[in-house]
Amino acid sequence: QVHVVESGGGLVQAGGSLRLSCAASGRTISAYIFGWFRLAPGKEREFVAGISRSGGSTNYADSVKGRFTISRDNAKNLVYLQMNSLKVEDTAVYYCAAEPSAGYSDRLVFTLPGQYTGWGQGIQVTVSS
Repeated sequence: QVHVVESGGGLVQAGGSLRLSCAASGRTISAYIFGWFRLAPGKEREFVAGISRSGGSTNYADSVKGRFTISRDNAKNLVYLQMNSLKVEDTAVYYCAAEPSAGYSDRLVFTLPGQYTGWGQGIQVTVSS
């Protein structure tokens, strides 16, 4: 079972930037697909971004395309979410999730919460107007 811990959240003004980090521990982190999700008040958990085990393929929610970038450094067991041009609507608790991908395509990215079994505790991102 992989363990993940998010960091880097906080309060930022609209238009600003934050970078979230996801530190992972477990067996062969490079074999895991990673995703970022967020949970905003009054809304369901939403897919934000995902990255394949090699980092060669990424997926983004339409609401964050062009503003957010997911990346990973397998040597450091870290996954990042760079968030630029932040909007008030981005305010949410952000979660990092991981899932082993043995037997799947090297380019596969999961986009549904139920496809992930390893979850971080979540970290608050608040964007003020």
